[in-house]
Amino acid sequence: LALLERLGSRALTRMQPRLAIPAIAPGGRVAWLRRTGLPAPLHLAGALARYGHLSPAERFRAAVTALALARLDPDDPRLDALTFGEWLARRGQSPRALAGLWELIGRPTLNLPASEASLALAVRVFQIGLLSDAAAGDIGWATAPLSEVHDAPARRALADAGVDVRLRWRATQVTQEGDGWTVEGEADRVVADAVILAVPHERLAPLLPADALDAPERLTALGRSPIVNLHVVFDRPVTELELAAGVGSPIQWVFDRTRAAGVRSGQYLAVSLSAADREMSLSNDELRSRHLAALAELFPAASGAKVARFLVSREHAATFRAGPGVAAQRPGARTRLPGLALAGAFTDTGWPATMEGAVRSGQAAAEEVRDTLRRPLPAVAVAT
Repeated sequence: LALLERLGSRALTRMQPRLAIPAIAPGGRVAWLRRTGLPAPLHLAGALARYGHLSPAERFRAAVTALALARLDPDDPRLDALTFGEWLARRGQSPRALAGLWELIGRPTLNLPASEASLALAVRVFQIGLLSDAAAGDIGWATAPLSEVHDAPARRALADAGVDVRLRWRATQVTQEGDGWTVEGEADRVVADAVILAVPHERLAPLLPADALDAPERLTALGRSPIVNLHVVFDRPVTELELAAGVGSPIQWVFDRTRAAGVRSGQYLAVSLSAADREMSLSNDELRSRHLAALAELFPAASGAKVARFLVSREHAATFRAGPGVAAQRPGARTRLPGLALAGAFTDTGWPATMEGAVRSGQAAAEEVRDTLRRPLPAVAVAT
């Protein structure tokens, strides 16, 4: 949010006054997760006590487990040796509690199911997002296309700062020459006092000088986890909800993007599927058949609506794979070569691969080169 304020695009987003998640099961049965004005972690006590997708005994055990989660230290290396699912099972969490509560938050933020996700990163997510600050979990979303929220204002801000932004300019090699650096491109080169490499971790190794990292092979060990998004335009509105989570359904999260996309008739719903290894193997027709039926189970009005448009977008390497042991594989912003820094959600921010983590990594990289040079830098931004 601080970045959007700095870019002047915060007004193009909407933030919930208070966390309110409608969790919908097939048949349209809704249970709300709403926070109150009480301090954390009591702000969710009422919502959990009334959460109808779990039995009273499951709700009680979930509350006890949440308090235990709040006491863990996410920086304890022992936590990174366990999966979140293993720890929840030890705390007596049932499969229904796992699917109907913990996965609602854990899967989209970690981009892995609890059975595969690092406990340390899960602790970070739940402590920061839900258990330490009552307002931290309030959900925000864009009310305009993301190109207007991030891309265009960022370009304007960079231009105003005197930055030379080169689009469709693919870097092929980074070399140290004397006290400076040269970035080779397919057509020309850029000479700079310092370089921040902000490319996906799978593309980083070929660009790095040989001595930049102690163990460059760890970049490969970070792996990747996919996300699939389904874009459905109905000929009429099928729900009044701006967002919802699915429980006991192939639908994980669904967002009303009608206004943000400028759709003037009907309703545009975006379905986000995290940790989508299975969905990546399905054809577009299979995804359409499976998920349109699931949407109709959650929103009965969709069963009588016509689908004007259905699109699938797939991100094969949306994030690194946040499994046990991942902390030791993530490089920091600092490399072994002064003037060369790394940025990206895969770096060791302590956060999973979220937008917050990505912003923090950029700040860390900028501070690293600033501290190295102790003087103003020539501004060159390269989009690769």
